[in-house]
Amino acid sequence: MTRNIRLPVLLLALCAFFIECKPKETPQQITEQIEIEEPQIEEQEEAEPEEAKNAGVQVSYQIQRPLSGLSGRLPGFGVNIGEIDPVNYKDADLDVLRQMGADPYLISYLSGEEHYRAGDFDKAIIEYNASINNNSQFAEAFFSRGNTWLKKRDWARAIDDYTRAINMEGGKAELYNYRGFARAERGEVKLAIEDYSRAIALNANYTDALINRAHALYEIRDYDGVIEDCSRIIKLEPMNASIWNRRGSAWYRKEDDDMAIKDFTEAIRIRSDYAVAWHNRGNAWYNKGEVDKELADLNRALALNPSFASAYISRGNILKLLGSHESAAADFAEAERLEKR
Repeated sequence: MTRNIRLPVLLLALCAFFIECKPKETPQQITEQIEIEEPQIEEQEEAEPEEAKNAGVQVSYQIQRPLSGLSGRLPGFGVNIGEIDPVNYKDADLDVLRQMGADPYLISYLSGEEHYRAGDFDKAIIEYNASINNNSQFAEAFFSRGNTWLKKRDWARAIDDYTRAINMEGGKAELYNYRGFARAERGEVKLAIEDYSRAIALNANYTDALINRAHALYEIRDYDGVIEDCSRIIKLEPMNASIWNRRGSAWYRKEDDDMAIKDFTEAIRIRSDYAVAWHNRGNAWYNKGEVDKELADLNRALALNPSFASAYISRGNILKLLGSHESAAADFAEAERLEKR
């Protein structure tokens, strides 16, 4: 048996007799789609995305341009990390493989996959190390070890393993997307964008990479790029409320409030309990001088999420301008209390 034979080829042969093979699951959406807060355009709905599609990062942009003297740094725009939980060749019987004379590197690799799925990342890394020591050209082990370092938030080691896997198998879009995520987490946004772009060049319909690139572009204030990527995502996933909200945020930053309101409204139509979109649309209404609509949307946002500190600040600013100083002070105090929790 050749040492550098690809794992899927070997397992397909073995599976004919003993195993039900399952290919590595591709990540779903570093937004959704982890929803996080964009400019407080999207509150973080999930701390870390489940394996569901587009469960990566969410978006949330704080978008009250003319009002707030309390404006701060925009929250991180969620990155899709739902892909970081591949389930590879599930239920492989390692004892059977040993009896069949499978190479040690393969046994160690599959054992690492079992530990990975069980959430024991330290043991997974030990097994991946053993696999790599037995076959230094086995790209799949570097890929999986990189995913494990990502889980442990060791960005430098994850990047190194993804790079080594890319050097062996540069045609996998997922490798570039994952490395881009690690680079983004390390603050290397431009390098992350390069990786996401390579992933998209390999797979034009790679939604997760498009979502992640849109987030990174937002961070460098390339709002035209955000709009372009979000438009592509919407064609692929027209019911993705987070992306409508994200594109609306980009329109807002370009000071096109009419387009922003259209996108926020569509996000709300798709998901009526989307507090961040209600908040964002309210701020866009304010910019058009529609204070009553602004207050109605902010009240709705707070009814949906009473812990939405940014919405209290936005409403407090409006109430202050309207002369309701006592109510405004109460909103500011509540926002401060929530932010200190």
